[in-house]
Amino acid sequence: MGLVIFFPQGFLTSVLQAYSRGNLIPVDQLSFEFNIEDTDDPTELEGAAEEGIYLHGLFMDGAAWDFQEGTISDQEFGTMYVRAPVINFIPWRNKVVNLEKYFCPLYKTSVRAGTLSTTGHSTNFVLFLEVETAEHSNYWILRGAAMLCMLND
Repeated sequence: MGLVIFFPQGFLTSVLQAYSRGNLIPVDQLSFEFNIEDTDDPTELEGAAEEGIYLHGLFMDGAAWDFQEGTISDQEFGTMYVRAPVINFIPWRNKVVNLEKYFCPLYKTSVRAGTLSTTGHSTNFVLFLEVETAEHSNYWILRGAAMLCMLND
């Protein structure tokens, strides 16, 4: 049985805080590196992540994952949402942004709307995940490709 998270930002912050305390690194120097696993089924993984956490149960909207190529890809025609692969969120010190990857937004729901928070993002927005792409990022931006924590139906 999985864990349902109602405040994903708080959960992810707690992961960074635990890593910060365990490694004596200031938490404001940490962010996440993302390792996309070769499956969307967490039972296929052998135990807990060596570093960070495995996150599963997300959905992809406007895109799918090509497990053979290891990149974001077009979803099948007529398909609204697909299961996202299991993602290893790895705390990373002084991470350098990789502009060759697509910054895939993660939202709590498919509505993608919310009130504007003090961060300048919607309260429905969680974070950006860097994912491998064979296309330019604009390709996915125009398709509205995103990941979702839950569906509205």
